[in-house]
Amino acid sequence: MGTINTAFEVTGWDEHQFDRHAGTAKLTRAKVTKSYNGDLDGTSVTLWVMAYAADGNATFVGIERIDATIGDRDGTIVLQHVGRFANGTATAELDIISGSCTGDFAELAGTGRLTADPAGRVTLDTTL
Repeated sequence: MGTINTAFEVTGWDEHQFDRHAGTAKLTRAKVTKSYNGDLDGTSVTLWVMAYAADGNATFVGIERIDATIGDRDGTIVLQHVGRFANGTATAELDIISGSCTGDFAELAGTGRLTADPAGRVTLDTTL
């Protein structure tokens, strides 16, 4: 597929701290919903687990299911994210979770890289 450029809007963010000790990272989990508009149109739900440093930067892992349309193809894509949030931008390495995608994307496999900037734009470079 190459590079996918899309905009997103966070439509829901439910985050809760589950562990914190003095002098260590704050650990949280969040259920986040988004809508996408661009090369990829659709909606998604993600469960994030995050470790926040004292400076507000975070390291995160997540599983995202996207109900997507890309061109004339549609179905669901399930991604594993491993990344970092710093200076207002999230970057992540992505893996498609084979066997979890449906529709026109049922046979997808591959990896990618995500950059989500403060304006709500996502660039996904992938070998989907």
